[in-house]
Formats: sequence, structure tokens, C-alpha cells
Amino acid sequence: MALGTFLAGAGIGHMTVLRDEFQAQVPSWFPADPDLVVLGSGVAEIGLGVSNLAAWRQPARSRVGALTAAFFVVIFPGNIAQYLERKDGFGLDTDNKRLIRLFFQPLLVAAALSTGETRKKR
Repeated sequence: MALGTFLAGAGIGHMTVLRDEFQAQVPSWFPADPDLVVLGSGVAEIGLGVSNLAAWRQPARSRVGALTAAFFVVIFPGNIAQYLERKDGFGLDTDNKRLIRLFFQPLLVAAALSTGETRKKR
């Protein structure tokens, strides 16, 4: 539930009060309007968040986990670009902070994949 809530909240932030902050993080090389990128990723995050909260049964739960993990992989180049281009955002105002953030992305992928795991009955 935490991951779904986090994603839905982040998606809402993309479309409202954090919109400018997210736009500043769109890589300079990305061939699309930063505002459209932010809005599109916000819609995706809201959809994934709601799906994570709603999908309780298999195989839907595993599929949602895999889709969420794929989303985190797809946006990872943007996080790398934030580090390489030295773009500040969300308190990541030093190279060290931006570098440390990169190591958390695999944890998000793992968390997303773990949402699809089933527990063995005792």
C-alpha cells in the first residue's frame, strides 16, 4: 500500500504544486516538451499508484508490480541526467546527494517487484 500511495501522491504533485520542480528535472536531451513529459509521467504515476492499491489478487498484482518496476527503469535515465547535468531539485542540490539518489532507484524496482510476490500459506 505504501508504494501505491507514494506513486499516486507523486503523480498528483507532477500535475499541481510540484510541476515546476519536476519540469526542471527533465533531461535537456529529451526530445519532448518538459511540461508534457511531467504531465504524462504524472498520469502514469497516478495510474500505477491506484493500480498498486487496487490489485489484490494474482495475476493482476504481479503484473502491476512488473509494470511499476518497468516504469522505474524507464525514468532512471532522467535521474542519471539530473546527476550529470547537475540539476537541483527536491533538496538534491549537491553532486553527492544526486549520486546517492541513483542508488535508491534499484530499491524502488525491487519494491515494485516485491508487491507481486505471494506469501506461502502456513
